[in-house]
Amino acid sequence: MINKVILIGRLTADPEVRAAPSGTHVAQLRLATSTYAGRDDDGARREYIDHHALVAFGRTAEFAAEHLRKGRLVYVEGHSQTRSWETADGQRRSATEVVVDTFQPIGPRRDE
Repeated sequence: MINKVILIGRLTADPEVRAAPSGTHVAQLRLATSTYAGRDDDGARREYIDHHALVAFGRTAEFAAEHLRKGRLVYVEGHSQTRSWETADGQRRSATEVVVDTFQPIGPRRDE
């Protein structure tokens, strides 16, 4: 079995970094990717945009906090993971996210 995710996209917000009770850094990020879908009847370009939830741990999370900001184009490698939990009112919730193994900023930052 293979569970491998490779994405190139722009961060839609600054990384949110916190320390877990164990002391390990955890970063949550959001990434937007687009897929070219040809042209419509009027000749205008069509794109589909997807939003991805990312989570990074340890040194990878620290790197995200130090070097990544909203709007930055990044290359991401990781794997997909679905987690489930129960809310305070007893409802079951789940979320699928990409657990990041590595980040690579691409090109200059938008503010440069």
